[in-house]
Amino acid sequence: MAAKIGIFYENTPINLVYLLVLQVIGRLSGNVKCCLAVRTPNIMLLRFLALGLTCLLATDALAQNADSVRQLNEVLVQAYGYNRSMDNIPTTVNRLGQVELQRFAAGTFVQAVNTVPGARLEERSPGSYRISIRGSTLRSPFGVRNVKVYWNELPLTDPGGNTYFNQLDPAMIGSMEIIKGPGSSLYGAGTGGVLLLESIKPKVGNALHAGLQLGSFGNELLSFSFETGKEKFSQHTQVLHHQADGYRDHTRMSRDVVNHAFQVDLSEDQSLKTFIFYSDLFYETPGGLTLNEFKDNPRQARPATAMFPGAVQQNARVHLQSFYTGVSHEYRFSKKLQNKTGVYGNLIKFENAAIRNFDHRNEQSLGARSVTFFNHQFNDVQFTALGGGEFQWGFLPTKSYENINGAEGLLLADDEASVLQYSVFGQAELRWKKVNLTTGLSYNAQRLKFHRLSDVGSVPEQLNYDPVLMPRVAMLVKPTNQLGIFGSISSGFSPPTLAEINASNGIFNRELEPERGINYELGLRVKLFENRLRVEATAYDFNLRETIVIRRDEDGAEFFVNAGKTDQKGIELALQYSVNLSETNFINGVNFWSNYSLNRYRFKDYIKDEDDFSGNELTGTPGFVWSAGVDVALRSGIYVRLTNLYTDALPLNDANTVYADSYYLIGARAGYQHKRFEIYLGGENLLDERYSLGNDLNAAGGRYYNVAAGRSFYGGVRVNVSF
Repeated sequence: MAAKIGIFYENTPINLVYLLVLQVIGRLSGNVKCCLAVRTPNIMLLRFLALGLTCLLATDALAQNADSVRQLNEVLVQAYGYNRSMDNIPTTVNRLGQVELQRFAAGTFVQAVNTVPGARLEERSPGSYRISIRGSTLRSPFGVRNVKVYWNELPLTDPGGNTYFNQLDPAMIGSMEIIKGPGSSLYGAGTGGVLLLESIKPKVGNALHAGLQLGSFGNELLSFSFETGKEKFSQHTQVLHHQADGYRDHTRMSRDVVNHAFQVDLSEDQSLKTFIFYSDLFYETPGGLTLNEFKDNPRQARPATAMFPGAVQQNARVHLQSFYTGVSHEYRFSKKLQNKTGVYGNLIKFENAAIRNFDHRNEQSLGARSVTFFNHQFNDVQFTALGGGEFQWGFLPTKSYENINGAEGLLLADDEASVLQYSVFGQAELRWKKVNLTTGLSYNAQRLKFHRLSDVGSVPEQLNYDPVLMPRVAMLVKPTNQLGIFGSISSGFSPPTLAEINASNGIFNRELEPERGINYELGLRVKLFENRLRVEATAYDFNLRETIVIRRDEDGAEFFVNAGKTDQKGIELALQYSVNLSETNFINGVNFWSNYSLNRYRFKDYIKDEDDFSGNELTGTPGFVWSAGVDVALRSGIYVRLTNLYTDALPLNDANTVYADSYYLIGARAGYQHKRFEIYLGGENLLDERYSLGNDLNAAGGRYYNVAAGRSFYGGVRVNVSF
């Protein structure tokens, strides 16, 4: 019996490629009959995981033979130019690779990022992302702000401070490094952290990969890639399609991506990289619900009221098309001296039909980043230095219309804006025996020009933010190979983004001030039982001044204000334990992991009108988050991955009068992996928790809630052909 699958919304050239890929998969797979039986787990699973980990640690003497134990892989990170294992860097960096991403369903970053202590990725509806690192949610009604994002070491964040993170498909990502706290000493202005994204690196040889995943609520993913890996040349080309109907009404989404990365060694001393992607994303926006609507029917879109039409009537939606290209050149002058210089260009066409207005943007940005590295060894001291600069310029016009049943009405505003920002930075590192000392300093500046063409007689305006110096000092001491103690002090500076100065209420806010903050961090890394157990504990205190927070008018339009100070204290814990029972012929490996973050974030000196919010909890940040799981691999190729995530209640407004409830999620994925193919089945939110993930903070009319999907299942197959 053959299956017929229809997955395309429209007849476009890219869909013809998908159709061809389906034909190839059909030829390879033939007739396949699958049966899935599911038994809903309960809270006993949590106790089982905790008991299992305790028993493994207590009975470690059962595995004395070092040869029989799989060592946890050393993780290399690029953050701050260190390019070495995580154990040997004096800062907190988390890295997500293919192993972490493939614990969950393909097509989304949400679950994988949310297992990282201190990081939070929210999704208001399929395709609508918002990222927070240590409490930076305050500035993001949607999208990614105050988090600097890099793609293959070049900026993906535009000069205006906004990142269209949802233009990326997880299948494009080879690794994601998450830097917490201010990264201004090397990565330009920002206080909310840094994401470093890298393309997939091809393996040696030639290979074709094709994959298909089907899931609940109309989820369908199709991927096709071709890669070549040679000694002096590599390339990776992908075609990706993802579509979903969504859990709620009016949440259909579709994303098509073509991605290409190319690298060639021009000589023994120089190499060239190029990376290009085109992304076409469409998703409907259902809008926030009140608490009564959330309880009565959480799957509904925002209904109409006496004052405003509903999301369906207004055909609320987003259409994002982007074309990004970058070129990077590396030249090695000698063994001690080398330079990396890259340039990029980014074209964005963005349409957003919201409840009250219809925005059009045609944005163009370009930039460059150059870094020179120098290293020298004298006696037993290793000296490393780097210096360089980053430049970005963007032309970011916006036209805003009334939204009349999903179509443009009267013109509300016609704005032209350009943003120029640059930074010059340097960093020096000394490594002597068991001590590693790093110092860094950057000089950051930004200029914004704005002209409202729709206002008769208006003249261009210019905002200049005074250049600032951002220092960073970090130290790592390793008394033994199994123990590392590290600490850092870093300063951050973050000017308001263009979208915050010129928010959806239509008022150009000249009074909004940049954020400034200092982060103090102290951490500990321990390796025990022949490196099978690894523990990292970090405590930090981030003091932020002129904190930018979101406000909303009665009609739902947002604007931003400075909210005095915030005091953000926290503790983050990460644990990994790996067992390899190679003396058996059945189990290949068992890995346990657990992450925990405690957040004690408070407003300071925050007074709004007659209300004093000083001492209140920081809006949008849960009190604590705990995640854990186990990965089991059998020698036959069968694997099982179990995960769970608990998120504490969080305040939805600055007054702390409304909280979103805590929630507990359990997921599982099982499959069979062969060098030629992989087949897998999985489920998310297996307890069918009702919770809101992408909350609208300080929402007008109490419309805080955007419900996440209930219990869902998925299954997929991936075929690999090497030659």
